[in-house]
Amino acid sequence: MDGDRRGWRECLLSGAVFAVCMAGTTLPTPLYPLYQEKFGFSELTVTVVYAVYAFAVIGVLLLAGNASDAVGRRPVLLWGLGFAAASAVCFLSATGVGWLYAGRLLSGLSAGLFTGAATAYVMELAPSGGASRATFVATAANMGGLGCGPLLAGVLAQYAAWPLYLPFAVHLALVAASAAVLLRLPETVRERLPLSTVRPQRPALPLQVRAVFGPAATASFAGFALFGVFTSVSPAFLARSLHLTDHALSGLVVALAFFASTAGQLAVGRVGVRRSLPLGCAVLLAGLALLAGALRWDLLALVVLSALVGGCGQGLSFRGALSAVAAVSPADRRAEVISTLFVVAYAGISVPVIGVGFLTGPIGLEGAGLVFILCMAVLVSTAAVYLLRRPVAAGT
Repeated sequence: MDGDRRGWRECLLSGAVFAVCMAGTTLPTPLYPLYQEKFGFSELTVTVVYAVYAFAVIGVLLLAGNASDAVGRRPVLLWGLGFAAASAVCFLSATGVGWLYAGRLLSGLSAGLFTGAATAYVMELAPSGGASRATFVATAANMGGLGCGPLLAGVLAQYAAWPLYLPFAVHLALVAASAAVLLRLPETVRERLPLSTVRPQRPALPLQVRAVFGPAATASFAGFALFGVFTSVSPAFLARSLHLTDHALSGLVVALAFFASTAGQLAVGRVGVRRSLPLGCAVLLAGLALLAGALRWDLLALVVLSALVGGCGQGLSFRGALSAVAAVSPADRRAEVISTLFVVAYAGISVPVIGVGFLTGPIGLEGAGLVFILCMAVLVSTAAVYLLRRPVAAGT
């Protein structure tokens, strides 16, 4: 009993460290309009600054996604916290847009190291038989942390002094506390190998995975693209089109999408993987439609609804995609296949967002958003139709 209690305490503490790191990756979201005023850059620059983060995550997943399996969870996570601290220092020191690029790059390196290693660490620290609850802790820490970042920054920017500095100073303190916690937690990798054994991973798919991977990756791409647009350009839309300059409200709207994703992922247990992937596509499509309405009629209520519905659809579809792909993957190539799915998902955060930035100049933010929604709706509809005709196996 004492061992179980200790195991759950360690599991929750590692989840808290995970959440702190992920919060740092979305911390600048409600602050972009302030940076635009200070440094005078365009909406395209905002989207590129945001996308740099995703490219860094993809690079780490491909080059060192399996590092914690070799050298241990704690060393990799400590490096991740180090990059998170360096990112905060860049934002604290920002005197131009170059500092923002550097901060986002370091933040992406941090998230890339944490994504796989922290998920495995949380689950390994849980007591025997607690896999389901540990999965919930890891999911809540990941998406909950992503949601807390813009909420924390928005509240501090709105109601406290030094809006472009205090959020990062607070996060730097949280990172230091997290490092202290991590040093007191046990290592779960028993047989460690030298760093030289870590090799770059090349995305590849076994034959039996490809039929499932196509629609799963398409839905994941679209869901993460929706998150990318929400976190990069929604503060500008709220400020310019709805004339809402409340940073706390801006941060809350973005946070709602991530919190709804957590709820959607938890619902997969009740819905089942077989139904969650096509249902998630349908809900995601509804979220895109609500976002289109929000852009067309400039309604805050539709922005909030699109965050809730779209986030829930993303959670349903992504966890369903992850479960389905993992179930049909050979055991000896499962990590490789899952890493490939994450690469596609993070490409969704970066490529469409930059496209929205390019289109904002000639056709405006609303027009660019509507073009994005149309493209994502076609992708999601294609995946949904495929899944209705060829559903994933019931055993997954």
